[in-house]
Amino acid sequence: MDQRDPMYDWNEAGERWEKPAYRIQLDDQTLRDGLQASAVHSPSLERKLAILHLMDRLGVDTADLGLPGAGPHAAREVTQLAGEIRDARLTLRPNCAARPLRTDIAAILEISQKVGIPIEVCVFIGSSPVRQYAEGWTVDQMQRHTEDAVSFAITGGLPVSCVTEDTVRARPDTLRRLFLAAIRSGATRLCLSDTVGHATPAGAASLVRFAREVVRESGAEVGLDWHGHSDRGLGVANTLSAIRAGVSRAHGCALGLGERAGNTPLDLLLVNLRLLGWIENDLTALGEYCREVSAATGVPIPPGCPAIGRDAFRSASGVHATAMLKAGREGQETIAERAYSGVPAALVGRRQDIDIGPLSSACNAAWWLQSRGLDPTPERAQALLQRARSVARVLTETEIRAVLDSLDETRESRGRP
Repeated sequence: MDQRDPMYDWNEAGERWEKPAYRIQLDDQTLRDGLQASAVHSPSLERKLAILHLMDRLGVDTADLGLPGAGPHAAREVTQLAGEIRDARLTLRPNCAARPLRTDIAAILEISQKVGIPIEVCVFIGSSPVRQYAEGWTVDQMQRHTEDAVSFAITGGLPVSCVTEDTVRARPDTLRRLFLAAIRSGATRLCLSDTVGHATPAGAASLVRFAREVVRESGAEVGLDWHGHSDRGLGVANTLSAIRAGVSRAHGCALGLGERAGNTPLDLLLVNLRLLGWIENDLTALGEYCREVSAATGVPIPPGCPAIGRDAFRSASGVHATAMLKAGREGQETIAERAYSGVPAALVGRRQDIDIGPLSSACNAAWWLQSRGLDPTPERAQALLQRARSVARVLTETEIRAVLDSLDETRESRGRP
């Protein structure tokens, strides 16, 4: 085997996903859109501040701090979060959501002036026929709302992103009118929203290509965002497709928090972007970030959640352990870690581990013992396997230690070294 190239990668065969020519930005929606999930407990301000710092460690570019127009409490918290960005000199930049109401935008302008840093105004308005019907809007009214809101924010000296809700189900002629109206009024970004998780990767790409054409038609320098949801389980796939098609900033939430089935999981998006080589962010704090969000919101992390779940880099299979142990004995620790893992554990600050359960072999016990500096004797391995089969599940560290202690005590009582 050629040790320099131990794997053939079909992802690199045929049509390749080339790295975009532009820098990919990431917008963290955890503290606003993510908190709209029904199962979420509202985090304390202290927890929000801790999450904000972890976002910064992960290299997130922008973060939605909330909707200050919702009331005095929301405005106070947004002010304190923005003040922390200023005082701690975090590199991420703040933005806030706003309905197309001057009162919402005025609340953001006031906070920006108070803390002395710019806050991007993300004005959202429905764009699909479903939303038009529900709200009783005409396209003319939607255009006027967009123009007034964007112009008012621009007058206040803040950058503006125009967010068209339910973009993936909106008619092209309606979107063209809204996009051009927003651009003429001064918006520097357009956000394409898959508000109900309707899109497929092909549909996401088609929408982005259409939006790029409208931007070219305008002659302005305008960036494109993608805001996705996971109702069909396609959040990450759609976001990657949108980036390939020309989106320069992607939205997501930690743990995929959000209404219904949630938003695009930012943690999994970060991992996939790193593995594609499209970003270079240091992800070693990813587990800490997700655990902090989990503790703050009361939403548990599933054991099998990719990259961050408890079991993401654990295996109890005897077949898998055997292959990993053989590779490790040959001095190929990197190959051993990748033998049964598509994500390098070290990428997210973790390591591969082997459990001992009813489907394990002596190799599982040998790996476990060696990784903890213990002699992997056949007697110890057999005792551990026997215990695992008697309880029909993976052994905990405490149980394994108890078996080893019992074995040592038995040996001592028999006068054996």
